[in-house]
Amino acid sequence: MKSILVTGGAGFIGSNLTLELQERFPDAWITVVDDFRSGDFKNLQGFRGTVVAADLSRLDFNARFGRPDFDAVFHLASITDTTEHNQFLQVHDNVESFRRLLQFIQPSQAPVIYASSAATYGIVGGMNKEDEAPAPANVYAFSKVQLDNLARQTSLNYPDWKIVGLRYFNVYGPREAHKGVPASMIYHLAQQMKAGKNPRIFKHGEQMRDFVYVKDIVNYTISALRCEESTILNAGSGKPRPFNDVVTVLNSVLGTQLKPEYIDNPYAFYQPHTEADMSRTQKVLKVAPKYSLEAGVRDYFESGLLIKP
Repeated sequence: MKSILVTGGAGFIGSNLTLELQERFPDAWITVVDDFRSGDFKNLQGFRGTVVAADLSRLDFNARFGRPDFDAVFHLASITDTTEHNQFLQVHDNVESFRRLLQFIQPSQAPVIYASSAATYGIVGGMNKEDEAPAPANVYAFSKVQLDNLARQTSLNYPDWKIVGLRYFNVYGPREAHKGVPASMIYHLAQQMKAGKNPRIFKHGEQMRDFVYVKDIVNYTISALRCEESTILNAGSGKPRPFNDVVTVLNSVLGTQLKPEYIDNPYAFYQPHTEADMSRTQKVLKVAPKYSLEAGVRDYFESGLLIKP
């Protein structure tokens, strides 16, 4: 690996990926492209590569880079705020960024690993398998379905080109604080509890989420380079946990004894249960999640980035 391109590399998952790639491939030159709408320069402390500040949906790739001379491409750039309801903005920026990137990379057919989302499954509870029909409940999820469609069609047109999508579930971990409201539930509850406040969760804390630590996500994403063919895979823990468990784990890690404050759920359509079927992912990538909720939250706390200074 001599040259790697990471889009969205200043974002939450993107920065964790970029810094891990730097460790695993110390001789590779890494280029990050980010428009910093949902990224932060602080996330790239210690990064030794180059950063291009640009909007991918409007970037002239050929003028900026010349020929597509990359050995691998990781596409994580996206509007990640699911509360952004401007349909044109979400669909245009997310979809056109991927379309233009694929058009640019096509002559070299370097492997492309891209971030899809568990949101493509919709709000139906239960275990999610990759062959389910998509049922996006918001425009963000709809835009991710379009990425999956583009990847499939491109793979049919170029069967030797490896394009792998990973459907990220409920990711948490270091370098997410800059996201504000869209940051993980685990991060927000930790701030409340460290301030001495009772953590506020929806009644009665029995909702289930497939919480997955960002280090596992990074490992899946890099391991996707080993895929022998184009595909779409789940990226979660495979072990959903109720909101009440999150409070229990945070109390243990933070050294607090705060009870949850149960509040009414204001959302008529709320996903009661997310769970990734990880059987295919583990078979194809030959990796399994390393971090339980307890281990992930503990590692997050020890990083010094779980609690605002």
